[in-house]
Amino acid sequence: MNFLDLLRALFALAFTLGIIGLAAWAARRYAPQLMAKLSAERGERRMSVVETLVLDPARRLVLVRIDDEERLLLLGEGKELLEPRGPELRK
Repeated sequence: MNFLDLLRALFALAFTLGIIGLAAWAARRYAPQLMAKLSAERGERRMSVVETLVLDPARRLVLVRIDDEERLLLLGEGKELLEPRGPELRK
């Protein structure tokens, strides 16, 4: 492979990356409505994360709202622990 072949390959790579970057820039700049339509439309969500608290590098507490009820989860070390909740503790 001589110098001209190497230069041609680098130019082709730069040109291809430039075209991809230009297309991404144009899509974000001139067609946000199109990008929104392409993303999956979602209905009303029933579950949301209210708050998280990092206890240490291996564990975290997550407060999750499901419908009208909030649950506390302890995540980490390959386990998930749910807040114990019996019928007498419910609102």
